[in-house]
Amino acid sequence: MTLTKIRTAAAGPLAAAGLLLALAGCSTPAATQSSPAASGSASPAAASASASSTAAGPCAGVKVIVDSGALKQSAANTSTCVSVDGPTVASKVLEEAKIKTEGTTQYPNEIVCRVNGVPAADLDIKHKDGTYREECKGMPAAFAYWGLWVKPASGDWAYAQEGLATLKVNPGESLELLFSVDGEPAAPAA
Repeated sequence: MTLTKIRTAAAGPLAAAGLLLALAGCSTPAATQSSPAASGSASPAAASASASSTAAGPCAGVKVIVDSGALKQSAANTSTCVSVDGPTVASKVLEEAKIKTEGTTQYPNEIVCRVNGVPAADLDIKHKDGTYREECKGMPAAFAYWGLWVKPASGDWAYAQEGLATLKVNPGESLELLFSVDGEPAAPAA
């Protein structure tokens, strides 16, 4: 699988909506949610993955980052290393990292609407045209959404090219859930 780097204006609201629709269309429902990764199947040892207590420095497993970005909800932000020894479904990696994702009524397992309860249902999300509240019914707004990003061991961040139910990540990769409003932040920090 080749990951395409999306930066510049293509990462705007229409591109985001298209990406969310593409993720929904290429995902298959699963009991838990998955995240971005390279192809391959999970090894038995990967099924017993566990989150390590260190997030700083190199990660021999999968580095998992949650960044509330434009929402500035520091309680949602986290960074941890999850031990894996082979390709592992991202939902399993998120579960081991104790990151709870919530889908929407229409796309319960394919789309990320909330991460660790963020954005709260009663949070007014300020955007260029006013305020918005995420109800998690259908597709999140194209201007306010959780983006799913993956970074190879050596390389740049890129939008995940698969939905949560199919994406697998490998040891040495990083996985990030980043909340953007009106295209900002446009990509994860380095």
